[in-house]
Amino acid sequence: MKIVIVGLGKVGRALTQQLTADRHDVVVIDRKQELVEDIVNIHDVRGVSGNGACYEVQAQAFENGADLLIAATDSDEINILACLVAKKLKTKHTIARIRNPEYEQQLRIMRGELGLSMIINPEKATAREIARILRFPSAMKLEQFSKQRFELVEYRLGAGNPLEGLQLSDLYRSIRVKVLICAVARGKQIFIPTGSFTLQAGDTIYLTATPQELEQFFRRLGLFKARATNVMVVGASRMAYYLVKELSEMSMHVTLIDSNLDRCQEMSERLPGTLVIHGDGTDAELLAEEGLAEMDAFVALTGLDETNIILSMYASRLTDCKVVAKINRQSFADIVTEKGLVDSLVSAGAVTTELIVQYVRAMQNSQATNVHTLHRLVGGKVEALEFGVTADVPFAGVPLRNLNLKNNLLVAGIIRENGETLIPSGNDSFRPGDDVIIVTTNTDLTDLRDIVAK
Repeated sequence: MKIVIVGLGKVGRALTQQLTADRHDVVVIDRKQELVEDIVNIHDVRGVSGNGACYEVQAQAFENGADLLIAATDSDEINILACLVAKKLKTKHTIARIRNPEYEQQLRIMRGELGLSMIINPEKATAREIARILRFPSAMKLEQFSKQRFELVEYRLGAGNPLEGLQLSDLYRSIRVKVLICAVARGKQIFIPTGSFTLQAGDTIYLTATPQELEQFFRRLGLFKARATNVMVVGASRMAYYLVKELSEMSMHVTLIDSNLDRCQEMSERLPGTLVIHGDGTDAELLAEEGLAEMDAFVALTGLDETNIILSMYASRLTDCKVVAKINRQSFADIVTEKGLVDSLVSAGAVTTELIVQYVRAMQNSQATNVHTLHRLVGGKVEALEFGVTADVPFAGVPLRNLNLKNNLLVAGIIRENGETLIPSGNDSFRPGDDVIIVTTNTDLTDLRDIVAK
């Protein structure tokens, strides 16, 4: 597809990397010529230097319009205008990154009247991811499929974990809960495991099952943590605003700390019922005074990755609460993940990129078997995708054991049309109306038919 990316910040660069890897024809636009030249030298893309909201600049990218324009500058207004200009150039689909909470009430108008295909608020989307984690603190990360009827959790095995040394073929016999370990990250190695695979301390595993089975699984292992009820958040950012709103709707009690008096006053006015503290969130005495030791969860959302890492490590050593840190730099995230320094990491750029890539995959195929949901795992090296099954799928009704599936690919779950969920065996088959979860290291699947080797 022909895709234009306006804005080469963290999101724009990440999208360029992913979409060129998926072999799309990409043109990037940014005001700063050095950013354009840098990305052109790294990736197989064309670059245009200038204002992405300008008709003449967009026309240099694709004179007769593109299939998709993604506006990801740091200005909501420029992003909206860039999408409007793209429509004049007959661009079929447009995506705008819009971050200002003041526009929240106007999103429906923007989609309908302005013709925007998709609106993404990175801070709000990331806040929702954090809220999901706090709902199920046993996991490092939690993703959902098929209207929350099926979930995938990321979990790291520490030394002495009950799963250490367990061969996957013995998993059900040992735990008596129907879950599937569908991917394992061990150092820099990635496995789509078979039954003969043996788990080791330090492994990061990805499990799929229903929410009820996942909870039962962690209870049987003695590793279950109840949903957080008292949460401390450091950093009164936009993301914190959306997060506190989410947590308040889940009846959680939040203490919010920030050193900026104006931000504290604004948050106090906009979030009634939230305890807002004006103070230095890196001050150990202040954290102790505000009850860190009694908290169920601690979330570090300051503007500095280093501060968030250090605060999270401090909270982890002081208490057994769930700890979440916002980290934007991938190099930091890789180190923290590899060393297991922090429970859970979130990145607004990664969340935004994932949502846009999901939309692009769905655009690539007009059939009903295209991608419904996409989650990227292990730094984007593994994908978990949800497809719908239609009557014209050639292998519908064929037992899975008789399908010649591609290498490094696993059917992780089947959700029947009536809501029944299955951890599939070789005797199970797809039926029209099913939702199917596929986990694979093949990161360019766009259609359910692509899972079978030719």
